[in-house]
Amino acid sequence: MKHLLCILCIPAVILLGAEEAHTESVLADQDPTRSIMLFLAGDVMLGRGIDQILLHPGDPVIHESCCKNAREYVRIAEQKNGPIPAPVSCSYVWGEALKVLERVSPDLRIINLETSITGSNDYWKSKGVHYKMNPPNINCLQAAKIDVCALANNHVLDWGYPGLLETLETMDAAGIRGIGAGARLAQAARPAVMRVAGKGRVLVFSYGVANSGIPPRWAASSTQEGVHFLNDLSSRSVNRVKQTLKQYARPGDILVVSIHWGGNWGYQIPADQVRFAHELIDEAGVDLVHGHSSHHVKGIEVYRGKLILYGSGDFLNDYEGINHFRGLPKGAHKYYRGDLSLMYFASVEPESGKLVQLLMTPTRMKRFRINLASQDEALWLKNRLNREGRMLGTTVNLNRVGELLLEWR
Repeated sequence: MKHLLCILCIPAVILLGAEEAHTESVLADQDPTRSIMLFLAGDVMLGRGIDQILLHPGDPVIHESCCKNAREYVRIAEQKNGPIPAPVSCSYVWGEALKVLERVSPDLRIINLETSITGSNDYWKSKGVHYKMNPPNINCLQAAKIDVCALANNHVLDWGYPGLLETLETMDAAGIRGIGAGARLAQAARPAVMRVAGKGRVLVFSYGVANSGIPPRWAASSTQEGVHFLNDLSSRSVNRVKQTLKQYARPGDILVVSIHWGGNWGYQIPADQVRFAHELIDEAGVDLVHGHSSHHVKGIEVYRGKLILYGSGDFLNDYEGINHFRGLPKGAHKYYRGDLSLMYFASVEPESGKLVQLLMTPTRMKRFRINLASQDEALWLKNRLNREGRMLGTTVNLNRVGELLLEWR
């Protein structure tokens, strides 16, 4: 039997349809008003060019082989799509996503933040690209009311250990939970424990896998600051996750694992990712896997009632107009559409941790700003998710207001 997922513009209103599916009904035994709704987004990069258009731009000096000044990324983006009205307010970059968040009103907002928040100039010299946002621009995250930022990724230490510690201090002062990185392993392993009034607790853990480009030296230890690091996706790593979760979880908690894994390009989901995600659910009791690293959205799976996002795509960055398809087939941009993304709104049943419904709002990045996707762009995403979801047992439908709704077997 297929489960149909939807959410209406006014969350308090629910249509209970007949058993046969259509895209504006939910199953009568699943009440979305009782569920916990999570907003999930993929990679958010607020540094480099984006930092330069905000009210408090930091030092623009960067150390890339092709570019030495972050303002160059602003110029390239303007060449492609027109002027950016810098300096911009802290809410500018979120664009039309803010109205969507206000309308849908999720219980928690979770992103993968691929940006160090620091004034440090101590860049990691063996890396070719380094992202940082000036600490006074932290109100950019506050403007979107972000609750939790996963930090176990391949950019949080771009500006060295001082940059990491300043990132954590800045986020803590702003009331934003940064997880997956810390002054020692114990801090990096600690989840964000979020209480949703009248519904229960959500625990969010952050892990970074070596195959996403994280230098092994970045691994946090009992004596060294760093990220919550996994060498591989073996059963041994599953057991390590399980033991960490056991330290914090209580009966009835919703357990979310946000994981940075794999390469930037390619729709194929590696077998070890599938097995690892399934074992997280079967063995470690995880309720939702929030995967990211790919620059584009990937197929979605619902396994034993639990949501797996294998690749959430890029949500916000300064890549507009640059050629980051080197080494990929001709026409890669049209094939991957890294400028298109999704706002994932997952409603999860508190008692079981099972997915009740999933709404996805299609978006497009343009002029360093999130815009609602056009109808053609939403159709492109629909068709791509259906193609990639076929082997995973999922399909999506486009409703009358341009939102994608997930169905699964």
